[in-house]
Amino acid sequence: MKKKTCNANDCAKKTSIGGQALIEGIMMRGPKTSAMAVRNPEGEIILETWETKVGTRAKIFRLPIIRGVFNFVDSMRAGYKCLMRSAEIAGLDELENDKKEPKAEGEQTELSEVSTAAETDKSETEEKNGKKKEGSSAMMTVIMVLSVVLGVALALFLFTLLPSLIYKWCASVIPFLSSEKSAVNSLIKSVFEGVLRIAILVGYMLLVTLMKDIRRTFQYHGAEHKTIFCYENGLELTVENVRRQRRFHPRCGTSFLILMLIVSIFISFFIDPLFLLITGSVPHVLVRSLVKILMLPLVMGIGYELIKLAGRHDNLFTRILSAPGMWLQHVTVLEPDDDMIECAITAFVEVIPKDESDAY
Repeated sequence: MKKKTCNANDCAKKTSIGGQALIEGIMMRGPKTSAMAVRNPEGEIILETWETKVGTRAKIFRLPIIRGVFNFVDSMRAGYKCLMRSAEIAGLDELENDKKEPKAEGEQTELSEVSTAAETDKSETEEKNGKKKEGSSAMMTVIMVLSVVLGVALALFLFTLLPSLIYKWCASVIPFLSSEKSAVNSLIKSVFEGVLRIAILVGYMLLVTLMKDIRRTFQYHGAEHKTIFCYENGLELTVENVRRQRRFHPRCGTSFLILMLIVSIFISFFIDPLFLLITGSVPHVLVRSLVKILMLPLVMGIGYELIKLAGRHDNLFTRILSAPGMWLQHVTVLEPDDDMIECAITAFVEVIPKDESDAY
């Protein structure tokens, strides 16, 4: 790659290439090619590439706001598949098997004595093992699906129903949290619930960083950001150059989550006034929570447009817009080591298009 130089504070280009931290690796997604680089238990980088599938959609699904919902779903689906694949490459299954107790010395001797006889049943044993592996894989799939369903249910409870219930309880014992004026009361309620949702998110992020594996994933997250910045700054993709880059990026998924929560505060403000206008009464907590769930696509779409705006422009407005997400990235984006940076570079160079179609 030809080495270029540019001002450290002025990117040579904006790229649409994005990525995701995986288990012991990184996935990068370019306009034409996607790649993932994951270290196996032996420390080798396993690289896998595939064509980036951009589904043909009707024009209405490419419109602002609407496109954000579909792009988010696509990213989540691709990211989940890569995460599961990275777990296989990183050897998590083998790690679980290694935790089983080893056979006693006498048992090992006995097995050695009958090894010749066992060879004659090799094909039968392999067939049984194959069936066992298929059954284990099917069970793992079921467990993963259940985990996702339960995770979504928990997230909806934590970020929709729980804040409303807490506000209702607090408003009954703290007078200034409620007002006779419906507009003021709706504003207080929306801000209170929104701030509480942000606090829940930050608390959750801080809690999971106590886990060693999650901290390593957040370090790979840092390697992803640094590599993208190195490329955008027009520098050669080397470990030394990447290491010098900053690790907080305005187009990060963490910033997207914060923007969604902030947008939800503004949208929630209109729920009570609209119900008062239509039905003449304030909605029940459960009804209000259901409405917020139904409004998620709109919140998601607006958040997507804002994150694109922040990634494309660098001015006072976009810096203010990006600030909350940048602050939270101090928790979710950690400083990587050189091995992690090497993984990020390996995946990134595979997805750089020759025709510069990644211009953002």
